[in-house]
Formats: sequence, C-alpha cells, structure tokens
Amino acid sequence: MQQIAQITDFSALPGLHWQENGQLSLSGSLLRLYKKIDQKILSFIPDIIFDEQQFSPFISAEQLHKLDYLHGFPHLITMPVTLDSSQASLQAFTAAPLNENGNLNLTNIAPCREVLTPAACYHFYEKQSDTELNGPCYLTTLCTCFRRESAYHPLTRQWAFSMREFVCLGTQEEVQEFLQRFEKALNSYFQKQLWPVIFEQATDPFFNPLVNAKYVVQKLEPVKREMIYAGNVAIGSFNFHRTFFGERFNIRRQGEAVFSACVAFGLERWLYAVLATCGPDEKDWQI
Repeated sequence: MQQIAQITDFSALPGLHWQENGQLSLSGSLLRLYKKIDQKILSFIPDIIFDEQQFSPFISAEQLHKLDYLHGFPHLITMPVTLDSSQASLQAFTAAPLNENGNLNLTNIAPCREVLTPAACYHFYEKQSDTELNGPCYLTTLCTCFRRESAYHPLTRQWAFSMREFVCLGTQEEVQEFLQRFEKALNSYFQKQLWPVIFEQATDPFFNPLVNAKYVVQKLEPVKREMIYAGNVAIGSFNFHRTFFGERFNIRRQGEAVFSACVAFGLERWLYAVLATCGPDEKDWQI
C-alpha cells in the first residue's frame, strides 16, 4: 500500500483557487487531472451503455418534498433567492445593498420554488416519473451539487462540489448485479493503484437517530456502503434504494415499482486521493 503524501495545505497547490465559503476553481494540471479522473470513472463498466444526461443546477422543491428531503436535511439546503420585482422592493435594496459586515440587505423576497441540487441522481427519478420500463435502465450524469456545512476544507468538504453518478432502474436482481459489478471493478482498481481504500457499511450521517426512523432502518438493514480513503474520507458510495424512488415517482418495471441503486463519486475527493497518494508533482500522478 502506498504511503500517503504529506500535503499539509491543499489550498496552496498551483491551479487550485480556494474560497473560504467552501468553493474552489481549478486550472492547469489540476483541471486536466480532474477530467482524467472523470474519464477513468466512466470506464469502470465498459460493456454497459449508460445514457448520459445533463441537468440544470435547480431542482423543484416540490419534487424534493416527495423524498422527505426538506424534512430530513433542512440544514444542508441551499436555495436560489431572488428579490421581489416590485419597484419599491428593488429601490429599497439598491439604497443599501450591503451592511457593514458585507452581508446582503435583502428586502422582500420573491417566492422560492427551487433548491440547488443536493444530489445528482434526484433529477433522473423526476424525469422518469409515471413511466413503465421495458428493461433495465442505466443512466449517468455529472452535476455540481450544493450542501451547506458548518465547516469547509479544500477537496474534501465543500459547499459546491462535483458528483458523478451512475443509476440503475430495474428489477431487484438487475439492480443488485449493477452494484456488485461496480464494487468488483472498483476493488480491483484500488488494489492495482495501491490506494488505502476500504468498503464500509454506512448510515447517512445527516439523519438524526433521535428523530428520523430512516437512521434505524439503515442500521438494521444496510442500504449504503462507502469507499473510505485512508480511514477518513468517503470518496464514493454504493446506494441501494429498494423501491423507494419507484414508489414515490411511479416508475414501474414488470407492472411493479422499480428497484433502483446509484453509485456516486465525489470528483474533488478523488482528486484529493490522487494527490494524497502520489504527491503534488504532476509526473507522479497515476490514474
């Protein structure tokens, strides 16, 4: 197993511009590495043809409400807020747009009906609503996702981050085979690259075990497994949803609610894993 490179300040790497509010931009060799990582992830299951789609950064709050997301994750939600378009509201704002702390002095707010995407795969279930599938459906997308946190760290915990997701909709057997094939391919890759990654059962850390029954369900019957790099950074996850999304969005297969699963990859965290394993010198990077 490779030694973890001693990089103490990822924000100081050339080509990485870090903002303390949890956002970053990439350029140069780091941007090229980011793109290579995505291409590598896309190659893990070469014989499955994934329908790649692109989505808006907005998702309907009404659709998220179907998933209980607004109840379960209120602390993570980021909303695109706009001002009321009345002349009085706009004039009041322009008279003093910022306070002494640099915060916006928001006047009347227009109705807010969208949320910035918290997870890439949610778009697929909305799009497949009220459909009958003739066979297994394989989908992929790369989205910028938004989750508000109490603290941020470059590459490992960000307000805005990139998520590559693969989704399978089908029978239970089709969905479980999809997960097994991905795990086998990834396990082989991590061993070849000598990455210190283990697959670990997980419950969603954002569920409150005192008030949310989903936490208990995940404990009793695991549905999520994470790829843990170096014992502390989840660089991806396997998520078996059973028929939850099929039921909520009326997606059917053979007359019944479909099973679904997704495999999710945080691209910035994969970038972190390459740098932590190989060091900051581009000539040493291996993908």
